Amino acid sequence: MTDAREPLAGVKAAVFDAYGTLFDVNAAVQRYAEAVGPDAVHLSEVWRNKQLEYSWTLSLMGRYAAFWDLTVRALDYALAVHPQVDPGLRERLLDAYRDLDAYPEVPGVLAALRKRGIRTAVLTNGNAAMVDRAVASAGLADHLDAVLSVDDAQVFKTHPDAYRIALIRLAVGEGDVLFCSSNRWDVAGAGAFGFRTAWVNRRGLPDEYADLAPTNVVTSLDGLL
Repeated sequence: MTDAREPLAGVKAAVFDAYGTLFDVNAAVQRYAEAVGPDAVHLSEVWRNKQLEYSWTLSLMGRYAAFWDLTVRALDYALAVHPQVDPGLRERLLDAYRDLDAYPEVPGVLAALRKRGIRTAVLTNGNAAMVDRAVASAGLADHLDAVLSVDDAQVFKTHPDAYRIALIRLAVGEGDVLFCSSNRWDVAGAGAFGFRTAWVNRRGLPDEYADLAPTNVVTSLDGLL
């Protein structure tokens, strides 16, 4: 049995969700918070929630669209919910989302993992062009062995085919992978698939999906080391 106090014991590959885990999804609105006004926090929440809702709805319908397209649609909805926000901010917010800030500890943790001989990869709902730009703009490309997108499976997480991409591309088994995400639903999906999991609970949220408990819970990626 894996010792939850040793997240990296026996791990060959550490696979990370991107948005919310490596990249701060609220950073785009925060960058323009003064211009957005008092509804900045709620606008950001609606934007993120609708982005995810659209991905799950499409997957249940057996349909697929690039995650960037869903991101644009979700922002349009969020702006419609907040008509008092200047619609002229739309393009600036989208540009900011293309180049989201990484959380401060991310580069150091990725570098430390690779020094230990553990391969590092991203597995994201983001389409290839979207995530490649985010990785490059955050300066993370040299710290990653692979950047994987659900584009390859044409279905979003938490569908098993999305997680299977990591096994195929990294040539590892389920038990060799530690999957890390700040999204509890993503951790549940990865655990159901067979991965060891780490929930990066940055906001101290209550647990859910009790039947699919994470292998480890950390408050930042530093907790993996």
